[in-house]
Amino acid sequence: METIFVLLPLALLIAAIAVGFFIWAARTGQFDDLDTPAVRILFDDEEPRRRAAEPPAEPATPQTSSDPTGRAPE
Repeated sequence: METIFVLLPLALLIAAIAVGFFIWAARTGQFDDLDTPAVRILFDDEEPRRRAAEPPAEPATPQTSSDPTGRAPE
């Protein structure tokens, strides 16, 4: 009989905490969009990622020509 005096308030406290977390999640918008996260994996990335094994691209050499078209002088 003594255990019910401990377990009942403990169960009510845990239930109140769970309800409090649910209300907090509903107010902060956690349940607004339930469909998009499930299908987000199906969309392509906007920018392809570079592989770690690939060497970095070589930097372009600066052009010394004063011609704005970039042609070499003849």
